[in-house]
Amino acid sequence: MTQPVNQQAAPPTTAPRLLHVDNLRTALMALVVIHHSVIAYSNVQGWYYTEPADSSGGLLDLLLVVNQAFFMGAFFLVSGLFVPRSYDRKGAGQFLRERLLRLGVPLLLWLLLIRPLVTIGRYTAAAEAAARQGTDLPYWKFYLLHYTPGPLWFVEVLLVFSALYVLWRRLAGQGRRTPETATGRAPGAAAIAGFVIGLSLVTYVWRMVAPMGVTVLGLPSFGYLPQYAALFVVGLIAARRGWLESLPGAAGRAGFATAAGAAAAVVLVVGAFGETSLGHGTLPSLLMAVSESAFAVGIILGLVVLFRERLGRQGRLRRFLSAHAFTVYVTHPAVIVALNHALSGVEAPSIAKAALLTAIALPLCWAAAYVVRALPGARKVL
Repeated sequence: MTQPVNQQAAPPTTAPRLLHVDNLRTALMALVVIHHSVIAYSNVQGWYYTEPADSSGGLLDLLLVVNQAFFMGAFFLVSGLFVPRSYDRKGAGQFLRERLLRLGVPLLLWLLLIRPLVTIGRYTAAAEAAARQGTDLPYWKFYLLHYTPGPLWFVEVLLVFSALYVLWRRLAGQGRRTPETATGRAPGAAAIAGFVIGLSLVTYVWRMVAPMGVTVLGLPSFGYLPQYAALFVVGLIAARRGWLESLPGAAGRAGFATAAGAAAAVVLVVGAFGETSLGHGTLPSLLMAVSESAFAVGIILGLVVLFRERLGRQGRLRRFLSAHAFTVYVTHPAVIVALNHALSGVEAPSIAKAALLTAIALPLCWAAAYVVRALPGARKVL
């Protein structure tokens, strides 16, 4: 029930931590590190350091395509899970202030400190190219002309989604209130299938004007925005209705089976149709949207059940990994780019070099995050 404006809100209640969700978020963070460790040696060439890919680069491309189809959408779903209860306890003003602190400050850290570090190579190349043409390119001009939030685009979009959620709660007259225990039944197979079909169609139409591979406002995966928004909303609803706890084990098994078939379909569509599957209203782009949506929903269902039933505990290591996961997200580009340059002289197939960098980057990213969070005041925002 909505809290009357002239009545003091009830004291906030503390819900037990969803350890399986924390562990899932840690696993997704590891996928982010793997994704960005691999991309420099693929044919995608969408990173701050790149090398020409050899014949094994095609395998890395497939890994990136399959991973891209779900992992950031899963992040938005997980983020949505914690929003309703946080708003209930804090109200609109405090909720937004905390969002700005916990998301805005890391974004500024990226823009003012980390981004200049990881773009040194790009700036040097651009400045040299400008010099050959007889012009000067100061860094401030390069910075503004080539603005990008980098991986922190996720933080930007999450801030927007959070603000829209506050607006919706305000328009609905829902202020601060006592958080309630989530109860309800998880959606059945028909509802999940309907969601996949709806998401596929919206994604297909969206990619008519925003095809995959097009960057808009610094968002490198703009073609996936319908998925991000839809899964964020699913997270909001799931938090209210207790869907994560009520999903049957059979849903997880069916999800993994669906994901396996859909992943094969994604690979076949990309291999057979190439760039025509990226959007512009083509039939291959419809097949791609359906395959990706089925894969994303299927694997997320499977992972949610797997982590709830098998990975729902935390010892010392998992607590450490979970506590430092967001800091890893903010700082990992600096670690990976430094490793890219350190391994630049290594002669090896692209896939072997990507595997080597990944093996080094995963522990090093968490070690760097530990150092950063040890700085005074860092834990307030990281």
